[in-house]
Amino acid sequence: MTNKLLISFLLVFVLPPTNNTESQYFKDFYESGKPKSEGWLEDGKKTGYWKFYYENGKTSEQGHYKLNKREKYWYFYSPNRIRIKEGSYLAGKMISWWLFYDTKGRINHKCQLNNGKKNGYCLKYENEELVSAEKYQNGEKIKEWFNFVDFQRENKLSDLK
Repeated sequence: MTNKLLISFLLVFVLPPTNNTESQYFKDFYESGKPKSEGWLEDGKKTGYWKFYYENGKTSEQGHYKLNKREKYWYFYSPNRIRIKEGSYLAGKMISWWLFYDTKGRINHKCQLNNGKKNGYCLKYENEELVSAEKYQNGEKIKEWFNFVDFQRENKLSDLK
């Protein structure tokens, strides 16, 4: 227990205040003593780069925060370190293109999201081959294509692969 307190004390660095705020590096641990999460706090809120861990010590997710909300690009992993998904956040909401992976770490589908809902195109893959394309509006599927010549012609797209 004493070692954990010493490590926690050594890992908390108080930086000079900027704009009357105080930043510090925070590290949380599981009861086993293995790291649970680490990152920057500003006025008690998560900010900047953060990393989270499974109890086995492997990374579960990593990315940036702003005022306790996920921001920018994030990566998510399974307990055995296979990438599950990755994509961007804005004010805590999933936005733009997201990549989703199968259990072997291959792209399963990539979708355009807005406020965490499918909104735009979603491309489906099997064994790394594009098999279909779907179009969504506010989470509702509008159409699906299995013929990519028709898909490209209807949507005036040159290269979504």
